[in-house]
Amino acid sequence: MRRIDVAERRARLGVRHRLAVAARADGPVEVARDLVALHGTDPSSVYVSAWARMNGGAVRDVERALYEDRSLIRLLGMRRTVFVTTLDVAPVIQAACSDAVAVRERRKLLGYLAVSGVADDPAGVRRWLAETEDVAVRALAARGESTAAELAGDDVRLRTEIVLSAGKAYEGTQRVASRLLLLLAAEGRVVRGRPRGSWTSHQYRWAPLTDWFPGGLAHWDTHRAEEELARRWLRAFGPATADDLRWWAGWTKTQVKRVLTELRPVEADLGGGATGLLLPDDLDTTTPPEPWAALLPALDPTPMGWHARDWFLGGHGPRLFDRVGNIGPSLWWNGRVVGGWAQDRDGRIVCRFLEDVGADAEAAVRAEADRLAVPLGDVRLSPRTRGRTWLEDELAG
Repeated sequence: MRRIDVAERRARLGVRHRLAVAARADGPVEVARDLVALHGTDPSSVYVSAWARMNGGAVRDVERALYEDRSLIRLLGMRRTVFVTTLDVAPVIQAACSDAVAVRERRKLLGYLAVSGVADDPAGVRRWLAETEDVAVRALAARGESTAAELAGDDVRLRTEIVLSAGKAYEGTQRVASRLLLLLAAEGRVVRGRPRGSWTSHQYRWAPLTDWFPGGLAHWDTHRAEEELARRWLRAFGPATADDLRWWAGWTKTQVKRVLTELRPVEADLGGGATGLLLPDDLDTTTPPEPWAALLPALDPTPMGWHARDWFLGGHGPRLFDRVGNIGPSLWWNGRVVGGWAQDRDGRIVCRFLEDVGADAEAAVRAEADRLAVPLGDVRLSPRTRGRTWLEDELAG
């Protein structure tokens, strides 16, 4: 069995995740493709994740790829999470993950509509939803791009109030337009487009998927798509365990077992009794890159790419992750997490080392902080889709 120690795993990470200086990309499309997808739950993470891996980089570069060239697209993918990926990978994620998410979202919405009394029986609820879907798709096509609120103004059915979590202490209501757009996005029919206001905003305009794919998403067989997604993930994140893949993709153990049976990866000894997996054509040793530093944003795809993180995280997890397992901003030195960062009340980037890394590392991190400050300008980043971490609370004041 091939032995791959922690040093080699960290070298692979630096090169394949475009974090080593010599491995940096020229644009955000390369970054997204090489990491399979960028976490997009927090819009700002997409930008900062790309800048950390690019030569230069500005807001304009990412916006152009998302909204003008349309070479990147947002979609609801693995673990029901919003990701940004390339157009060649999007159909793979759709078939391997999003379609299953869509089935659950449709079932959930039908339940909400039944409780809300839009029809007298299940068949009537399904008919009502089908008609309202058609109304929403046609209205969005006519507008070209629209917020959920704007779309709701086009037809009384889209303004229907549905009850969420009926009977619970946190019961609430929502217009069906918002929930319907979420379902249509999961089914690969509409896309989260340009946000209202700042690039950090969570209030998206929606657009037809055909603006990115004029002929619609290419069809992939579910099993073949799962295998292709796992192959791409192993190329970027291997060696990794079967449990890492299960967690990252949001699949069941049965799905992972079937996929790995088809891919036939090679096993590698990761030490400590852990067995990692590699693609059969990916056994060459990686030459360690020159020492590198990085400031990665919250929910960056690198620290969120594995379930077992001790080999790069050490004991720093409690200070850098929120209570539900989302990582905050992190400092990296040569393939391992050594601290965290945040913006203070004046918007300045403040770094905190959680271990002694030496003067060279500290200087490299400061240089990266200065580099990040350029595209950020006077924008203030703040957690909106996750909890603040212990370190963020300490640094931000």
